[in-house]
Amino acid sequence: QVQLVESGGGLVQPGGSLRLSCVASGRTFSIWPMGWYRQAPGKQRELVAHITSGRTTMYADSVKGRFTISRDNGKNTVYLQMNSLKPEDTAIYYCMQRQSREYWGQGTQVTVSS
Repeated sequence: QVQLVESGGGLVQPGGSLRLSCVASGRTFSIWPMGWYRQAPGKQRELVAHITSGRTTMYADSVKGRFTISRDNGKNTVYLQMNSLKPEDTAIYYCMQRQSREYWGQGTQVTVSS
């Protein structure tokens, strides 16, 4: 059973930055793709960014050029650097590890407001 623990969320003003972290349990972190998703109130959960074991990345159009996903396999951690935040980025952010099934963290709240 894999456990994922997110951190780094909070309240930030428009234009500000946050870095989210997700630490995974287990000894095979490096071989699995990882993703960041978000869910805003009243909306479906959506993919924000994804990184493969080979560090190939992809982003939702809404965050391209503002967000960066990265991973540190030595620390079993995936990061999401979020810059130029907008109010529409407000959501609960979840990390996910895809093996033969998906594992999800509990989420961390990001609120962008003045």
